[in-house]
Amino acid sequence: MSTLSVARKPFIIGVMGSHSNESPAVMEDARRLGEAIARQGYVLLTGGGPGVMKAACEGAYRAGGLVIAILPNDREHPLEKYPNEFVDIPIYTGMFDARNVINAKTPHVLVALSGGPGTLSEIAFALRTGTPVIGLHAPTFVISGEHDFISADTVEAVLTEIEKKLEKLTDSRPDV
Repeated sequence: MSTLSVARKPFIIGVMGSHSNESPAVMEDARRLGEAIARQGYVLLTGGGPGVMKAACEGAYRAGGLVIAILPNDREHPLEKYPNEFVDIPIYTGMFDARNVINAKTPHVLVALSGGPGTLSEIAFALRTGTPVIGLHAPTFVISGEHDFISADTVEAVLTEIEKKLEKLTDSRPDV
């Protein structure tokens, strides 16, 4: 029997976005972001469906990364296109939109990539619980007070911000 040795617990990066196909530029950004997350050795977490979620999953999957999906349906009640074919670990919740809480609280950093009301709810849950959020083509919102939200204009800027956020977390993690 072999013993598995893990040097550190991997960081989880959530990419939340629309289940619809967005513009070709947004879909390409989602794919590139998923790929970059995987190449950095991070785990990708999405809602596991079509659209932006699928594009991010595809990028990570094709780059050899691990893709986890928090699905709205349960195994007994399949939902078309959930999970998409690039998901490695599907987590069937049966919670529909209530799963957004899990999507927001699980990752170390959440990237809001395009999206609509569902993505806005994930942003709100994340900010409320202290999960840093980086927006790329994200829905606009107004909220009072200071929150750990930053907008980025490019995938490269998102990756730079992820590194900054994780650096702060690394300093406070005993398992790294």
